[in-house]
Amino acid sequence: MKTSTLAIITLIISSSLWSCSEDKTSAGDAYFNKGEYDEATVEYSKDLKFRPTDVRMLYNRGRAYEEQGKYEEAKADFEKAMEIEPNNFQVLLSLANVHYNQKNYTNALLYADQAAEIPGAPAMASFMKGRALHQIGKPDEALKAYGNAISVDKEFGQAYFNRGLLKIAMKSKVRSACEDFQLASALDYPGADDAVAKYCK
Repeated sequence: MKTSTLAIITLIISSSLWSCSEDKTSAGDAYFNKGEYDEATVEYSKDLKFRPTDVRMLYNRGRAYEEQGKYEEAKADFEKAMEIEPNNFQVLLSLANVHYNQKNYTNALLYADQAAEIPGAPAMASFMKGRALHQIGKPDEALKAYGNAISVDKEFGQAYFNRGLLKIAMKSKVRSACEDFQLASALDYPGADDAVAKYCK
């Protein structure tokens, strides 16, 4: 599979803000939820003047920067949050995602692997590890990582789909790839039906 094919696959990660209790809401959250990311960063910055080590606020400002394509600023916020909470899954996976979007697959793997090694890691950690491994040319390890993601979450449609695409690229696993596409289709993952039609006639 071409590198660009995997790069355009939608990754649902951190699509919303950090879960928070009512007493920690910020005006920035309201702007973020309306898609007004520049205004959101201004409000988060105001809050951070008074709470500079607030991990949630750092993370949310990083997300707002990320939505604007300001990856360096986003990384700076995520890295500061990670210094405060080094085993925070959400922060580690967001760092992995930003590096992946910048095509810095080695660093994406570093952060995804760090998240995956933490006990109780979410399926997304192994998924993102697999995605990075594929991009740096380690398909067998990528297959294993996708398999780990699926073992944690049996309804992870994107993991089945990506694993199927990788198997197609490896050429020797077409039948197994079709099984993955069919499972992804059963979970209503976008593109899975097209993959079944294209590769599983």
